[in-house]
Amino acid sequence: MSITEKDVKHIARLARLYITDEEVRLYQDQLGKILESMEELKTAKTEGISPAPQILGPTIGMREDKSAPFDGIESLLEQAPEREGTYFKVRKVIE
Repeated sequence: MSITEKDVKHIARLARLYITDEEVRLYQDQLGKILESMEELKTAKTEGISPAPQILGPTIGMREDKSAPFDGIESLLEQAPEREGTYFKVRKVIE
């Protein structure tokens, strides 16, 4: 499958990339080789081959997400440069 300079420029525009004419020719060749490889992969015999396990999702056990009280608030606030009550005090950033 061949890719034209117009195709490369269109892809670059979609990706918001500025590329030179030299890069267009370079990428045209590289993208052409990638598409050729994809065409070659289409001919691979995959009947009877099970999918890779990691594609099917995580196989490790996941714990249930539970909320729990946090007792270390005071130790966190002690590390703050400034605090006001039980809150971090920060400079105003919006005028």
